[in-house]
Amino acid sequence: MSDNLHDLISSPLIPLSRKWRSPTYQSEATGARALHDESPEQYWAWVAEQFRWIRRYDTVVEGELSDFRYFVGGRINIADNCVDRWAENPATRDKYAVIWEGEPGDVRKLTYAQLADEVGRLAAGLTELGVERGDVVAVYLPNTVEAFTTIHACNRIGAIYTLLFAGFSEEATRSRLEQAEPKVVVVADAGYRRSKLVPLLDTLRRARTSVPSVHRTIVVDRTGRGVALEQGEVDYRELVARQPEPAPMAEMEANDPAFLIFTSGTESKPKGIVHSVGGFLAGTWANVHWQVGPETDDVYWVAADVGWLTFPIQAVVGGLANGMTIVCYEGALDTPTPERFYEICHNHCVTKVLAAPTVLRMLREFGDELTVRHPLPELNLVTTQGELLDSATFTWANTVLAGGVPVVNAYGQTETGSTWTYPICGVDDMKAGSVGIPAPGHACLVVDDDGTPVPPGSKGNLVLSHPFPTLARTVWKDHERFLGTYFSRFPGYFATNDEAVIDHHGHVWILGRSDDVINIAAHRISTMEIEEIVNSHPHVIEAAVVGIPDSAKGTVPAAFVVIKDGDPERVVDEVRVAVTDHLGKYAALGHIYVTATVPKTRTGKLMRRLLRDVATYGEPRGDTSSVEDHSAIAAVAQAVAAANT
Repeated sequence: MSDNLHDLISSPLIPLSRKWRSPTYQSEATGARALHDESPEQYWAWVAEQFRWIRRYDTVVEGELSDFRYFVGGRINIADNCVDRWAENPATRDKYAVIWEGEPGDVRKLTYAQLADEVGRLAAGLTELGVERGDVVAVYLPNTVEAFTTIHACNRIGAIYTLLFAGFSEEATRSRLEQAEPKVVVVADAGYRRSKLVPLLDTLRRARTSVPSVHRTIVVDRTGRGVALEQGEVDYRELVARQPEPAPMAEMEANDPAFLIFTSGTESKPKGIVHSVGGFLAGTWANVHWQVGPETDDVYWVAADVGWLTFPIQAVVGGLANGMTIVCYEGALDTPTPERFYEICHNHCVTKVLAAPTVLRMLREFGDELTVRHPLPELNLVTTQGELLDSATFTWANTVLAGGVPVVNAYGQTETGSTWTYPICGVDDMKAGSVGIPAPGHACLVVDDDGTPVPPGSKGNLVLSHPFPTLARTVWKDHERFLGTYFSRFPGYFATNDEAVIDHHGHVWILGRSDDVINIAAHRISTMEIEEIVNSHPHVIEAAVVGIPDSAKGTVPAAFVVIKDGDPERVVDEVRVAVTDHLGKYAALGHIYVTATVPKTRTGKLMRRLLRDVATYGEPRGDTSSVEDHSAIAAVAQAVAAANT
């Protein structure tokens, strides 16, 4: 293990100050962990008591990791628990459920009562269009109120929804529609992104020509342009307005499929990961409960894209299941100025924010003077997930942003359906860069390549050793692929395909994808170890490290760095020296490319596979439809070309 990684995992705990501690959550967490220690089933039975069941379940869990069922025999409805029960309660019916802001600055707010009314009538509209229980509805929307109403309208009538990222190309959209075979697609005419229109309806019209399952398209007039509708298309507002009453609430068995979401499909066709009704509801409620620590007056901004699984986990299902007020923002966080993030927090009195680590790196790059102009006294939590959080950015947010706030860094995957390891909000101490300890109801191990558990402090493969409710149930229409992908390498365990270390405090450290572990002259090292060192340089704002082919060593690490200030040549030299000083000469960076920016998804994830492609071939070879700003690819290509001349 490298000295740098050893220093990280050996670092002391950062005590949570009394200001941020919650006696209520401390007591609850102690009880929940005690239940977990008795058995995870005892804990999940406690979670199940938080919901309104139509029929109580018979058994908490049965089966094994590759074939399990939770809350067997129970009948429940997600929309009922996320929307209706709050709308029926006099204490919460007039509480805001959703506060939405569009990139141009338009704002719309819905109380739980108003949300329930629109969800119920949209559900009736879907029924009018022939959608039945078990049918698939595709949601191809930007971050809008209609994303909330559509998802819960599907939940209300037992339709299976699938989320399509609003930045998908025609081909990426078509491939997912062909696999999901939706009966109806709900789409916006367009969305706003960086002051430009993203023409969603035009893209869908081209993509659906080869998808005969799509009978009708519901069009949300997001831009107010009054786009002329084609045959088979219906206006969202007109459809909702003509429904005299809500659709009946479907009684769903807890293990019925609720929705499917596709993985990126960079190496083969995308996998449609299937999540269940009762499992997703229970797991996401618990996820938000522990990761975010909801309080009565919280305003929770989930700064994620509706096409990212984080959005239904934290906002549409988990957030509303906790009765929270959710802020939803349509556009880019630096449009029209770098102050947009702070302005949204201030204008809507945001108390808690969820974002990808890249958002925090962006705010850090914008400079501390913005934090002085925008002190954000209401903000009391930042939580991150979706990508590795470097210790330098953690420290900046924990000490500078809003005067210093707790940073709950969490880890999960599309397949896990929730984040499952993190420091519990208001309870646990933290470590800069770790993802805490597994939440109650979850269990993991780090194993070697033979599947044997390794001791604390040792690197290995992260596996899950016990089923939990939000864990994926199958791959849509391809269960053999599900079994082969996640259970063939380590029989009896669920393979995350990530490398990790569990330290002596029980904290989990994610080192990145197993395929981001590179062999340099027969030495194995995670690119994330190198990346942590590069990111620690005071003049490096953002860095990504990938492995690229080398004729002598097989593979060498290459770093892409964004420098805020200072002499680039000097920074490059210092970065190069820092890596060899910490890791040894075998890990020396083969290339360092100074670039103005790096390609990211709309949700802020660094697209390392594109960096690998450009460094290796001079151009991207994979799907680029989810890139937030395509000029970033050109910037990276220019940096590579300049370094190679």
